[in-house]
Amino acid sequence: MNETVPSVVTVSSQDHKSAPRRIAVRRRPAAPSGETRPDVIWMGGFMSDMQSGKALAIDRWAGEHGRGFVRFDYSGHGESSGDFVDGTIGQWLDDALAVVRASTDGPQIIVGSSMGAWIAMLVARALAAAGETDRLAGAVLIAPAIDFTETLMWDRLTPDIREQIESDGVWYRPSPYGETPYPITRALIEDGRRHLLLGSNVEAHCPVHILQGMQDSDVPWQHALTLVEHLAADPVSITLVRDGDHRLSRDEDLVRLIAAIEQIA
Repeated sequence: MNETVPSVVTVSSQDHKSAPRRIAVRRRPAAPSGETRPDVIWMGGFMSDMQSGKALAIDRWAGEHGRGFVRFDYSGHGESSGDFVDGTIGQWLDDALAVVRASTDGPQIIVGSSMGAWIAMLVARALAAAGETDRLAGAVLIAPAIDFTETLMWDRLTPDIREQIESDGVWYRPSPYGETPYPITRALIEDGRRHLLLGSNVEAHCPVHILQGMQDSDVPWQHALTLVEHLAADPVSITLVRDGDHRLSRDEDLVRLIAAIEQIA
């Protein structure tokens, strides 16, 4: 079984005034094989980390099948440096791109969960702009929260909460997944607007498979269909799980996830 190797990727701040961010990475190199198969990279969700059930399930599968797999924590998440409250979509996109370029080789299947699906599509756009579409073998998107800071968050907030974010710079949203509330900052919302995708066609430059629970209260299944409509230039399939929630972490959900990865390559 190929072994997981821990490492750190250093990312400079955009303003070059803050300290560089240290991004924790776990890489499982592909075992020697006569086959050429793309590796897999995990991009987690908002306030999630690389120790999530789905990431660990892919890691076990990769070890059992000799597949290369990379998982990492965005800044302010898990084992990486920084404070979550300081994070933005652009910053986490820079983290993801740095890991792709420093810790992967050859074509990748990007697996993005919730916010990670948005980051995955932004990574695909950035790689295409740099002439690196050969790095994209496929994408598996779980409950894709594309543009969530605007369409799934800001548009749903009450006027009082919007005013609090505008005036105080932060609002703490109760979490349905734990006791710790989510800090929703003005910087997160404003930066998110600079990275919106659904106003025009979205190009993944590779095959895409979407897994979406129909009982998801965070990312409605209709939102996933909106993304399908915008992915007009790519081969796209979608699996709607009638009784699935946002996390899609049950045993049967993990089986679907692994099957989606294997179907691509």
